[in-house]
Amino acid sequence: MALDESHRRNDGGGGTVLVVDDEPHLVGMYAAMLEDDHTVRTATSGAKALDHLSADVDVALLDRRMPELSGDDVLEVIREEGYDCRVAMVTSVDPDVDIVRMGFDAYLVKPVRQADLRAFVDNLLLRLEYGRDTREVLSLTSKIVALESQFGEEALASHEEYQRLRERRKRLDDANRERIAELLDSDDPCLVFRNILRELLDG
Repeated sequence: MALDESHRRNDGGGGTVLVVDDEPHLVGMYAAMLEDDHTVRTATSGAKALDHLSADVDVALLDRRMPELSGDDVLEVIREEGYDCRVAMVTSVDPDVDIVRMGFDAYLVKPVRQADLRAFVDNLLLRLEYGRDTREVLSLTSKIVALESQFGEEALASHEEYQRLRERRKRLDDANRERIAELLDSDDPCLVFRNILRELLDG
């Protein structure tokens, strides 16, 4: 399997996923995990990732630590240029409080199992069907969960940016309770965020 190319999606549908990592064996492994269900584009550097960006990319999986142009840099370009894809950081870098200001949708720490990666991408694709506020609630929740799993809620209690993150989510929760309730009442069997939304509604 050649690197830095598009892999053909099967007839079952799916999305277009851009996989970016400077370790070629990981790029190949992630592509093999996903290409049965999705069109997979691969890149082994930040610069090549930007070459593969286009409006039809649905999900971008970015390694944070790459030479020259990091995953953080690629994420910044994606948001500044207005690409409407969902972005996940798939990285060996443990989350720190710097993630509060980053514009990703989800954070996954390596190593990654095939079942987890496939479910992860499916989850991100579902977010494309939701409105902006719902997507932001889920993005904020991803950051909160990542930080709390790394540091614990008690250790973060005095961190100003973390508290602002929680306050922002609460405001969105309050403003969108009706929409959250509608999602919970739907019979969509693929509503993989049901537990998160239930927690927000009950919180």
